[in-house]
Amino acid sequence: MKLLGLVIGLALALVTTAARAGVSIEHWQTSSGARVYFVATHELPILDVTVEFPAGSSRDPVERSGLASLTLRMLRAGTQDISEDELSRRLADVGASLGTNLDFDRAGYSVRTLSHQAQRDLAIGTLAALLQAPIFPAQALEREKQRAIAALREGDVKPEVISAREFARLVYGGHPYGMRSTGEVDSVARISRDDVADFYQRFYAAQGAVVSIIGDITREQAEAVANQLTRDLPQGAPPPLLPAVPALSAAITRSIDHSAAQAHIFVGAPGIRRSDPDYFPMWVGNYILGGGGFNSRFTAEVREKRGLSYSVYSTFAPYQQSGAFTIGLQTRKDQAAAALAVVRDTLQRFIAEGPSAQELEDAKQNIIGGFALRIDSNRKILEYVAMIGFYGLPLDYLDQFPERVKQVTVERIRDAFRRRIDPDRLVTVVVGGASVATSTTGMPAQ
Repeated sequence: MKLLGLVIGLALALVTTAARAGVSIEHWQTSSGARVYFVATHELPILDVTVEFPAGSSRDPVERSGLASLTLRMLRAGTQDISEDELSRRLADVGASLGTNLDFDRAGYSVRTLSHQAQRDLAIGTLAALLQAPIFPAQALEREKQRAIAALREGDVKPEVISAREFARLVYGGHPYGMRSTGEVDSVARISRDDVADFYQRFYAAQGAVVSIIGDITREQAEAVANQLTRDLPQGAPPPLLPAVPALSAAITRSIDHSAAQAHIFVGAPGIRRSDPDYFPMWVGNYILGGGGFNSRFTAEVREKRGLSYSVYSTFAPYQQSGAFTIGLQTRKDQAAAALAVVRDTLQRFIAEGPSAQELEDAKQNIIGGFALRIDSNRKILEYVAMIGFYGLPLDYLDQFPERVKQVTVERIRDAFRRRIDPDRLVTVVVGGASVATSTTGMPAQ
């Protein structure tokens, strides 16, 4: 463990070759049908691997919300040959670390290990076992269900959880993205071992798997790693694409009482897909609007000029289908209406006028100038490679990123925002603030 920590420390002190000279991604398919994406880096003896599946929370059955999250956690509860404790010990013995990822679209595991054969073989073998031979023991399932239920009950009284949950429910309506990813108390309580096993068989199939590898190994060794991790996965076709997220037919405003000292506010609507042709003008435009921290318009108008909030931001969350465009802030309860008025006015003016030429130039310089920091470690590169692989983006996506940013114009930003964000059809959720004016209400158009 100390050796791996030392190696990671050295990695943090280096600027990787990839950050200086681009990222070369190799791609192939295993005999089992899994897609593989590989980047060779030989500066340090480290290997990072992720295996992801189209098994995100959007695949939860309506009456079993939380099943995707629970299945992911249950994969590491042991196999027929390796107990849960033994699985953890094996990884600790070689200083390897295991991680998980879950969002609307994806679920999977990652492992970081030294790339020397002995450590690599044990770490990859352990990951292969938990992915391909889980037994979902009943005792572990009950334990994980109780943990999930306790976390749900704790979250149900937190204003930040309440506001985020209600915002997602209203933005997505009946779409699978609108389901609570961690489930509800009743739905988690209903989940059985058969539910977990069935979800695993349906959504953890080899043909839907995406293996991303970066580190100090050869192409031949990477092929062996990918084959080992996927050859004994369940067989079957990947699930169908999710339906499109419906547009809002009218504005929706919800005020929810809470004893919190501050009002928690979310404003937004369905936004863009990961592969959306408007991605770059919307992304760069949002950097100017609310994604650029202290350089953003929202910060200038809400915080700097009026002191209505310490932090205000906006963001897009692109998925297979349109994720939410979200504006978020906290403010004093008696300032909620005033803060909302400034947010709405700032958004409306931005949609109508777009950014200034100087704002766009400054944003481009900041984004492009800071791009090397986005890929200055193997772990950061791996996150991008996994995204590229899962969503089928071009292999030169990272190399082309700065150029795509340069091509964005004021007109493209203004045009994209006018088409994609309607200021008269937004969801507004205020938890803990004085009641705000309620707009015409309506659920998403079908």
